[in-house]
Amino acid sequence: MIAAEQSAYSYLAAYQDLAPSLPGVDLPWLQQLRAEGLAAFAERGFPNIREEEWRYTNLSALNKTVFAPVAEQGIDAAWLQPYRLEDAYSVVLVNGRYVAGLSALSGLNDGVSVRSLVEVLAQNPESVADKLGQAVASSEHNLVAFNAAWFADGVVIEVAAKQQLDKPLQVLHVVTEANALAVSRNLFLVNDQAEAEIIETYVGSADSYFTVSVNECLLGRNAGLTFYKAQLEAAKAQHFGGTYVKQAPDSRFAHHNFALGSLLARSDIHSDLDKASECTLNGLFVASGRQHLDNHTRINHLQPHGISREFYKGVLGDKARGVFQGRVVVAEGAQHTDSEMNNRNLLLSADAEVDTKPQLEIYNDDVKCSHGVTVGQLEEKSVFYLQSRGVDAETARNILTFAFANEMADKVENAELKGLLLQELLARFPAMSL
Repeated sequence: MIAAEQSAYSYLAAYQDLAPSLPGVDLPWLQQLRAEGLAAFAERGFPNIREEEWRYTNLSALNKTVFAPVAEQGIDAAWLQPYRLEDAYSVVLVNGRYVAGLSALSGLNDGVSVRSLVEVLAQNPESVADKLGQAVASSEHNLVAFNAAWFADGVVIEVAAKQQLDKPLQVLHVVTEANALAVSRNLFLVNDQAEAEIIETYVGSADSYFTVSVNECLLGRNAGLTFYKAQLEAAKAQHFGGTYVKQAPDSRFAHHNFALGSLLARSDIHSDLDKASECTLNGLFVASGRQHLDNHTRINHLQPHGISREFYKGVLGDKARGVFQGRVVVAEGAQHTDSEMNNRNLLLSADAEVDTKPQLEIYNDDVKCSHGVTVGQLEEKSVFYLQSRGVDAETARNILTFAFANEMADKVENAELKGLLLQELLARFPAMSL
């Protein structure tokens, strides 16, 4: 507890010097948002295991190092190249700050706007005044509060009504400095009858750092947003990424979450559904060594005729730990809701662990809702079958594990991203003897 208090004090002390350099110092509404976040963090520090939503994830490691923002925005383009998607627009944030020189937006179609949050706050802040904080409040938890106070930049991507992003847009987050703190706030605005595909990629060339990223997605009537997240952070990185969504009537939101990197990571995906909205959440978390990967989802059915589908898989080896907390809430007025949730987990060692907590909260009777969860190991008879065909035991286990995980990669429709994910999975579960 003393370490936690000292860590919070160190961040608060450093914030006094940082605050004047953050964007929007002359905007009262933004200063209020920051003040609320700062006050919440000052009161409680980082979330801890005494909080129900964090009972499985211990953030005490954050108290051992005070991560600090850095101004450096340089990166070796050759190092970054393997993570770039060729057939996509791209926005690059280095250490939490938008870098125009590394971004590729040439040919962006009419009706689509991509700007840094710093630019928007300087030139027309009124356009985001009623949007920042709309999908998630600082009271959600203290990493959201921390983000509200500390964010230095981000991106604002808007697709006008009845327009469609003509190819995917990749938002590439990269951290280059040891012990860096990279905090970004991002807005994705998909207006009525518009369509967009966003691919978020998190990587790092440094060893240990802390990423704190919050996305707010606002979908208009009959709008569609497909959102991919590839968390490929460095081996000792700490990561928090939250995506919070407000869906207007008849809108469609699909999120595919792949958590493969970092030492400790938490991912939040929450969506509020209006009438006849659809939400699909797919996810895969793969951990080894002493990795800890936490996945927290919440689908709020607020109005009638909503449809949601959720399917997450976990693969845990060595002494790794995984967490899946999936929660579906059906409000009293949300009749004819149709919701399914499924979580399947594969443990590759006796020391691996997964905590899974699917929850249904239903406040009316006229619904169709279900959930299921499994935790198991590879079937020895399947391993033996492959061995009988001349495959050694290790390769047999890798083949079966890859097949289990690959089901989620197969749901990715973007061919380039699927290829990147397959490379990552094959690096973890090689079948070299075949």
